[in-house]
Amino acid sequence: MMKMKMLVVFVTLVHVSQHASAVELYEGEEFVLLPCEFPTFDLDDPTVVWSRYDLNPSTVHQRQQEGDELKDQNQLYSSRTSMMTDALETGDLSLNLTKLRLSDSGTYTCTVRTFRRGEERVTDVQLHVKERFPSWAKVLLVLLVVGLVVSGGLLVHFRHYFMSVYRVEVDSGVKSVKLPCKKTVHLPEDVSVEWTDGDKRKVHVYQNSSDQPEEQHRLYRGRTKMKRNLKTGDVSLTLKYPTDTDRNTYTCTAYNKERKRLMKKQVILEVKVYRVEVDSGVKSVKLPCKKTVHLPEDVSVEWTDGDKRKVHVYQNSSDQPEEQHRLYRGRTKMKRNLKIGDVSLTLKYPTDTDRNTYTCTAYNKERKRLMKKEVILEVKVYRVEVDSGVESVQLPCKTTIHLPEDVSVEWTDRINRKVHAYQNNSDQPEEQDDLYRGRTEMKRNLKTGDVSLTLKYLTDRDRNTYTCTAYNKERNILMKKQVILEVKVYRVEVDSGVKSVQLPCKTTVHLPEDVSLEWTDGFNRKVHVYQNNSDQPEEQFSLYRGRTEMKRNLKTGDVSLTLKYPTDRDRDTYTCTTYNKERNILMKKEVILEVKVYRVEVDSGVKSVQLPCKTTVHLPEDVSLEWTDGFNRKVHVYQNNSDQPEEQFSLYRGRTEMKTNLKTGDVSLTLKYPTDRDRDTYTCTAYNKERNILMKKQVKLGVKDCQVEVEEGVESVQLPFKTTTDLPEDTYVEWRRYEPKYMMVHMYQNGSDRPEEQNKDYRERTEMKEDLLRTGDVSLTLKSPKLTDTGRYVCEVISREGNIWRQTTVKVKVKERIQIKDQTVDMRNRSSSTDPTPLMADQSV
Repeated sequence: MMKMKMLVVFVTLVHVSQHASAVELYEGEEFVLLPCEFPTFDLDDPTVVWSRYDLNPSTVHQRQQEGDELKDQNQLYSSRTSMMTDALETGDLSLNLTKLRLSDSGTYTCTVRTFRRGEERVTDVQLHVKERFPSWAKVLLVLLVVGLVVSGGLLVHFRHYFMSVYRVEVDSGVKSVKLPCKKTVHLPEDVSVEWTDGDKRKVHVYQNSSDQPEEQHRLYRGRTKMKRNLKTGDVSLTLKYPTDTDRNTYTCTAYNKERKRLMKKQVILEVKVYRVEVDSGVKSVKLPCKKTVHLPEDVSVEWTDGDKRKVHVYQNSSDQPEEQHRLYRGRTKMKRNLKIGDVSLTLKYPTDTDRNTYTCTAYNKERKRLMKKEVILEVKVYRVEVDSGVESVQLPCKTTIHLPEDVSVEWTDRINRKVHAYQNNSDQPEEQDDLYRGRTEMKRNLKTGDVSLTLKYLTDRDRNTYTCTAYNKERNILMKKQVILEVKVYRVEVDSGVKSVQLPCKTTVHLPEDVSLEWTDGFNRKVHVYQNNSDQPEEQFSLYRGRTEMKRNLKTGDVSLTLKYPTDRDRDTYTCTTYNKERNILMKKEVILEVKVYRVEVDSGVKSVQLPCKTTVHLPEDVSLEWTDGFNRKVHVYQNNSDQPEEQFSLYRGRTEMKTNLKTGDVSLTLKYPTDRDRDTYTCTAYNKERNILMKKQVKLGVKDCQVEVEEGVESVQLPFKTTTDLPEDTYVEWRRYEPKYMMVHMYQNGSDRPEEQNKDYRERTEMKEDLLRTGDVSLTLKSPKLTDTGRYVCEVISREGNIWRQTTVKVKVKERIQIKDQTVDMRNRSSSTDPTPLMADQSV
């Protein structure tokens, strides 16, 4: 596995139900790492998808247990994305994006999918790729060229845009590479030189007329040598035994004794690694490692993979199998042609799990490195793609050799569950995993070497990498092949608010009269049951009761299902299964339902937001309307031609206003003073007087966090929160800090502040406005903010009975001031320390 050094800036923005972060880089940067972590190692058959929902198709990268799945990848990202090979095993789902373009700017969403748990959005990463040479600079450059701008000082100002970066490219395995750094002028004797990499690690330090190895990062220690031709200005660096982990941008900086910079140059190092590509099923593959010089008899050789696991060890003139990682034990053989320097490695029965970067290192008896080479192994796996619902699929496994009569054959999936076992001249169904029992049939053409497997009644759960292994009676491997199975599932996409959606399920065969049918969801809950020639509503899960209708065209094989008033909770994979009276499966099909929900996003602090709900049909005068939130709490109720405020949940009381344009079907809702606690999916449902649903629509509300930034030492900062006016006199208000440590910041109760309830850190430092209950302005002023005041603050407006009426979150960041030559300079780089303008907090939402 290739490991790259990356210069990445991560800025945490919000933490709601998922994480979010921001990354900012320049166009043309070699790569960026978009962070995402999730415990996928605890999940069964997980898939991770990186998406950009402003693109079509939206998929940036997809990885499954068997490897990358890029058939739906947006072509803008072709050959530019990668993930760790063991991402799903370690939970590090970060995405590596290379060769950055301006068009890469956007929001990247990391999502984990499993069959049982469905889809979980883990994180959003905001990537901003800035133009390296801005358009305004280009315009000024043109003006310079035509003589309209004569000031040479501008060229100095723009010098970093004109700086060229030297590029060096070498093969992995060369003894050394030179990174050039020259200046045409004479460098002084007391010059200091620093070489650093893209991660600001010190590669080489020269000071006081000598090298300073103790300053080097351990990765480079003992591997560098710098020229000291100060008269010619040549301080180029030699880096020994470069590998792909050394691919980086290196910076050479020279200073005089006053630490004034005399020179700064950059060089990009590219290390090419030899690639070997083979098909899964070959008996072996050779990983080349040769050196043109003679290797000594007492040489030691280590082959390691990208995870630093030992693949093969040769020491004291013999192999050391006990040193090998168990994954490679018994599968390797190394050449020992020391005179010609050939220590290439043969790896037997390679599979897709062997795709990796392998490193060959030779040492003398003093453990001094003599050679280091790398090779990338790619193992191609045959792919089979079918539609969900086909009766069966064949997974091919053939060899050109004759298989013996006493052969044993095992088919396994990627988590090593037994799919099919053949031994002692017969199938062994008791060995199979329950998931595959009764669904497999294997060919036994031993003379032609064909032991292909037929798998019946496919669903998306069967998407997997399958391995076919043949053994002789001594359990030695005779053949090992893999095949990737892709099962395509039909997708249906509708908008929230449609009256119904049809989930198709058709077969070309005639279904018998005594057929039984079951529609189930991804949690195996019964959506619809048909048995004994009639529907069985008592079998349905409560969520679907009264909302389904199934076709019964048994002669044409059409048993499609209609689902009424779909909402985002209905997003799922639905399975249609037909049985005969003996409960044998006749057909099994799947369909994925996507329900799109309209989104509204506002800033925290706006006076109100409208949640749209319109229908094209005329609503009757006796219509009843209910707006509910994601917890089914009543947001607004309209009944008997009037609003019913006593029905509302306390959090929404006095904050809603609904349109009643029944003739135009517009019953949109206005929600006043939205805060981050109002982020939710809201459902608008209209009923007739018999309580039958006439319309059901949803809207998702996003409210951006209120964020306040201030410099340490300013006079005060305000944490804003405005809500409805004329709050009851017995209302009390609490400001608390929840992160990084819980503290009571301010309490207002019975018409006055309660300083005795405050944490001592905030005593005499907080203040609320007078007449706050009448005005609804419950903002908090925090005096003399300190670095330790950084955190997440929550304000709650609470009724006498203890019900939370209003709530908001404010994130506060107090930035450190910088001391320069005994003068305090704030973080906004104010041009004059005598500027009389008072310092105020920067507030963003």
